[in-house]
Amino acid sequence: MRKLLLSSIIVIVAITYIGRLSYLQVLNPPTGNLSDDTAIKAIYDYPERGYIYDRNGKLLVANQPSYDVMVIPRDVKPLDTVEFCKLLNITKEDFIKKYNQTKRYSPRLPSVFVPQLSKEEYAVLQEKMRKYEGFYIQKRSLRYYSEATAANILGYISEVNERDLKKHTYYQSGELIGRQGIEEQYEETLRGRKGVKYIQKDRFNRVIGPYKNGIADTLPIQGKDIHLTIDMDLQMYGEKLMGNKRGGIVALDPKSGELLSLVSAPTYDPALLVGRKRSKNYTKLYYDSIAKPTFDRGLLAMYPPGSPFKTLNALIALEEGVIDENSSIRCSHGYRYGRSAFMGCHCGGGIRKLNNGIYNSCNAYFANAYRKVIEKYTTAEEGMNVYEKHLKSFGLGNYLGYDLPNGKKGLIPSSKYYDRAYGKKRWFATNTISNAIGQGEVLTTPIQLANMTAAIANRGFYYTPHVIKKIDNQYIQDENYIKPKQTTIKREHFEPVIQGMYDVYNKGTANWIQIPGISIAGKTGTAENFTKIDGQKVQLTDHSIFVAFAPVEDPKIAIAVFVENGYWGSRWAGRIAGLMIEKYIKGEITRKDMENFVLNDDRFIEEYEKPLSGKSFTINDGQKSYIKHTTSDNSLTINE
Repeated sequence: MRKLLLSSIIVIVAITYIGRLSYLQVLNPPTGNLSDDTAIKAIYDYPERGYIYDRNGKLLVANQPSYDVMVIPRDVKPLDTVEFCKLLNITKEDFIKKYNQTKRYSPRLPSVFVPQLSKEEYAVLQEKMRKYEGFYIQKRSLRYYSEATAANILGYISEVNERDLKKHTYYQSGELIGRQGIEEQYEETLRGRKGVKYIQKDRFNRVIGPYKNGIADTLPIQGKDIHLTIDMDLQMYGEKLMGNKRGGIVALDPKSGELLSLVSAPTYDPALLVGRKRSKNYTKLYYDSIAKPTFDRGLLAMYPPGSPFKTLNALIALEEGVIDENSSIRCSHGYRYGRSAFMGCHCGGGIRKLNNGIYNSCNAYFANAYRKVIEKYTTAEEGMNVYEKHLKSFGLGNYLGYDLPNGKKGLIPSSKYYDRAYGKKRWFATNTISNAIGQGEVLTTPIQLANMTAAIANRGFYYTPHVIKKIDNQYIQDENYIKPKQTTIKREHFEPVIQGMYDVYNKGTANWIQIPGISIAGKTGTAENFTKIDGQKVQLTDHSIFVAFAPVEDPKIAIAVFVENGYWGSRWAGRIAGLMIEKYIKGEITRKDMENFVLNDDRFIEEYEKPLSGKSFTINDGQKSYIKHTTSDNSLTINE
């Protein structure tokens, strides 16, 4: 009886163990990370990244093959490091450093040991890889650029860092991720999804075959192609016009908010950030603190808007009912206010109404209109709150919601801003009068001014600017991009302002840069430019600004142009805006005289390289303030 009981217990326990093991291994396979199992090796299959096209279907970004040398530290056996390093074109010190890094990351998981071999390097190495256990070659793709353009829009790809690995469980060490621009914003869309094959190994670390006949394997999912709203030809032309200059051009379609070009100057060839020299090239570009080619001036640089801001002051004054088309003042070459303050004006003086106030850019007229808006209300605080609300309805003072990862809010000062500056109830309209001409505390980015111009072209509304048009041939239907945003200004108030902007070209400050056959409404601007040198406030060459849209009767393009140290508005920015408009609407340039002037004048080289030896100066570029000191060779170093 006892023998029977003992035998029964043994049989029951054996059946229980067999049943449980069968359940775990067959009916309920492990759901954890198989890569953590020392008997299983994961081999990843990377899909091609999605292609990027412009609005007309022209290819901007494709892929090219690349080969990474991978390592699984625990599988590495003794090897001839001298020979291996020679094949990889690295030093023994590099080998030891990289091996220790990968081992610290994970001895079991594969890591990139040497990235992005060329086809030639791959051909030499692949025949000898069998000699180096624990190492293997992983094929993947790198970006290929059809043209050296739009680097600030496209962004680039690089290896994930520790912060990425903590934030995104999808990635493994050595994998690639989008940085900046479209590559970052639409990373999940472009990258697709990697596949994986699990290989079973025995206790001697020999490959047996696929784990469970491939039941846990997955196929890669191809990255999706993206079509941008950008016109590649227009983008390239804008970058050409901005050669040797610093600044930005933003052009968009006012009927949709689609960005047609987003130029930041100076720029760089995006191909510099591809391959094994990417890190070295990026460091050189990033630490160029003078030209700052990686700083997207179209989205990040905050400038005083200058005289284009007068168009908004006119609209607000009309909406508030403090002026009408026939309201007039006498300009005596400027505007006197307070006890002895005086704002100069270059309009020539005389009687000014709204129309010739705009096309002659009369400071006195708009100082008067601005003051009436603020003083309409019981207190300056109340008037400023109303004024701020109107400005923000045009998208100023805030992020516009566009689909690029970079941006600055700009600055629209509030009553609280002036309370902090002067004390509560201790400031008046005259303290803020420079806002009337876009030279006060207001700061805007080029994309904000282009959007403001689009709202004027549309007579009171705008669409959120964006660069995405289609994903895998499916048009974007995001409500953020297709629903118009209304301003606080009634439609009827726009017509007299637009007429004034139209007359800027016909008889005003830009009458000599007209484009034949295209009706353009625009506004010149000249923004004062100050810095501190050896602790003293010094005025540098003014910035050149221009905003415009065309054709007036059926707007197809709205544009804002900033040229740093560009003298006055029509000299550089106005010419560039006109050429960009003609290029987009006609597809060709008839004003060859303007084009030759813009392309062949090299005075900006001298402007940006003025001798500064022995000086220190402060620059605020809207991003950070820097103290810069010159050295004996006139190169610059930075102390933040």
